Amino acid sequence: MRDRLLALIEGLAKVRVLCFVDLVADEYIYGQISRVSREAPVLILDYDDTRVVPGGGGNAVNNLAALGGRAIAVGIVGRDAAGRELLASLRKAKVNVSAVRRDGAYRTPMKTRILAGGVHSAKQQVVRIDRKTRVRPTKDIARHLDSALKKFLPKADVVMVSDYDYGLITPEFGNALARRAASMRKPAVLDSRYSILSYTGFTSATPNEPEVEAALGVRIGHDAATLERSGRRLLKKLRAESLLMTRGKDGMALFEPRRPTRHIPIFGTDAIADVTGAGDTVISAYTLALGAGASFAEAATLANYAGGIVVMKRGTATVSRQELADAVRAGES
Repeated sequence: MRDRLLALIEGLAKVRVLCFVDLVADEYIYGQISRVSREAPVLILDYDDTRVVPGGGGNAVNNLAALGGRAIAVGIVGRDAAGRELLASLRKAKVNVSAVRRDGAYRTPMKTRILAGGVHSAKQQVVRIDRKTRVRPTKDIARHLDSALKKFLPKADVVMVSDYDYGLITPEFGNALARRAASMRKPAVLDSRYSILSYTGFTSATPNEPEVEAALGVRIGHDAATLERSGRRLLKKLRAESLLMTRGKDGMALFEPRRPTRHIPIFGTDAIADVTGAGDTVISAYTLALGAGASFAEAATLANYAGGIVVMKRGTATVSRQELADAVRAGES
């Protein structure tokens, strides 16, 4: 198993991924606690630094690039500072952003996290500020998506859709994309935050347990029977070849038609540092592995390793191919 997984990791660098994603700017503001304010019972932070990294579906694309994949991003950003920084970061990661539309009437979504700590302590998140926005569906947007699909799908090995509910990716477009990819025998993988039941025909999907619970109106917890029923029910509704459900410290569960459910324990320790963007890392590793020729079980195993690595990092983070290979060697020895 170890040699097979290492061979797949080596092959990730050759995989071309067409990514339809909601692009978000994740801003981190760092400071040190100086004192309590006299104006109100709140802490005063002495400012240290600001960092902006790709978030939302952009984090999934960034993870693809960090793992060596050749990512082609399709999305939309505003003609604002956040949009410029987001595109610059993706270009630096060698992501093809030629199909990212810049729209002056659109404001780039941004999530600002303020982190505070002392000189000799790790900085902790104090508050998060979300600047939400939605894409207004227009004929121009539809033409942009269709043009990108026609231009880049024939060149791609696999397709990834990351729907964060900002309005760019609609179920109508997503389902048409899945059919088109299937006709060309290219795997298509879905991650949808709130609308997973509106999609059908994708090769696979990677929801987390709370998303499954919300979609089906159930509570899974540690009930093995409910987990099994929920996974099988969603797999059938999606008409997918597999479903990879991420379960936090309980690992993952892989569902395939006519095969026993595969339960994958979490890699590493359950002393998690930060779960921010872990789902993006999972879908990236999983999608890349499928594009490299992995079975669903092999792809899920690699995604589990990648997820276990990234939750030990603070903030919106990525995993490199070397880190993934080292984890496989350690875990499979």
